[in-house]
Amino acid sequence: MRTKFKSILRQFDEVTIKRMRALSSPAIRFSFGVIFIWFGILKILRLSAAEELLLKTVQWLPVGLPETWLVIISIWEVTIGVLFLFRQTTRIAIALLFLQMVGTFMPLVFLPEITFQSRNILLPTMEGQYIIKNLMIISAALVLGGRKRELS
Repeated sequence: MRTKFKSILRQFDEVTIKRMRALSSPAIRFSFGVIFIWFGILKILRLSAAEELLLKTVQWLPVGLPETWLVIISIWEVTIGVLFLFRQTTRIAIALLFLQMVGTFMPLVFLPEITFQSRNILLPTMEGQYIIKNLMIISAALVLGGRKRELS
């Protein structure tokens, strides 16, 4: 009886793994597509909650360029999102995502007074948490990019 139960569990596990493997890449690509297109459009429309943080991060640029940079980042994010929607362009999207992530983490270094409570790296503010969660995005991109030609 116990062996039969283990066999049934093993079969269930195998079926579950197979289905999750088949769905994981498309789900990650679709999620990335939605997130990057959505957040990019919010920046284009100047409705993004991250706009102020982004502008403060690049405030050292000459007058007018921070706003130009906001438009560039917006278009960059929408492009990343669109590229994720197509299996054939996934690796290009991942490369652009990694470049974008460098800029995303800049406030942690250049604006610690905004991203950490009392400049304590163990106490991120809401803005800091918003940035730090991008570690999961990077991890998911690595998993997706590490797949062979099965990027369905």
